[in-house]
Amino acid sequence: MGLTAPHVSLSVPYVSRLAPPGSSLADVAFVLTLIGAMLACGLEMLEALAIVLAVGITRRFRDSLIGATGAALALAALAVVLGPVLISRVPLAPLRVLIGAFLLLFGLEWLRKGVLRLAHLRSPSSSFKEFVEEQEELEGLELPPPGRPDWAGRTIAFKGVLLEGIEVILIVTALGARPGGLAPALIGGGVALIAVIVVGLVLHAPLSRLPETHLKYTVGIVLSTFGVFFAAEGLGVSWPLSDAALLYLAAAFFLISQLQIRLLTRERAAVATA
Repeated sequence: MGLTAPHVSLSVPYVSRLAPPGSSLADVAFVLTLIGAMLACGLEMLEALAIVLAVGITRRFRDSLIGATGAALALAALAVVLGPVLISRVPLAPLRVLIGAFLLLFGLEWLRKGVLRLAHLRSPSSSFKEFVEEQEELEGLELPPPGRPDWAGRTIAFKGVLLEGIEVILIVTALGARPGGLAPALIGGGVALIAVIVVGLVLHAPLSRLPETHLKYTVGIVLSTFGVFFAAEGLGVSWPLSDAALLYLAAAFFLISQLQIRLLTRERAAVATA
């Protein structure tokens, strides 16, 4: 499969630009896209869930759910506009460079934090901790009398879901922008949504058990890999082994980051014993 990005006219249908490529290695990209979307979206949704639970438990679940529902409707409208407009109206080569740059910046930030956390130079990531902290902040706000709307609770839930949801939409749109990428990106996002809903139904107990630090580190590797891959495609690079390049790019990010973790861990130990 040639990966040199041709110019795509504005008249090309949205669906045809997302049709799966004919390469026998397309399954590699499909699986990695699905995993990346599932993990990234799931972690963002967990952070939103922590806020919604905190508002509901500390104040009222009715107002918390009203705020979250309002944000979900706004996000649905944004997704309907952003995906088709961006993917069908922007020429493919510049779009790949743009999407690649976005994924790379997003992924490297997650990877940087993951390296620092695994080297014990930053506190572990925890939606449960965010849930507890949000609860403590909400306890200082006066609750309106029964029957009156709790605008503070609704606003906090709305804002939390909206901000995290925008990141989910951007991630799914970015991963789905590549031909054949829409289906795995949507499937991954859907699986993440179902998993987070299940967690929400059993309240906050599972939040304290998730290895979020390692999951976010993995997401950092996956998004950084796709970022480099997409941006290079947009610049006309033909990757050796086609889509299988995602595997050796991911391996490179993993090995480099593991080396950095070891170096930082040794430096930390040396400082501690000095």
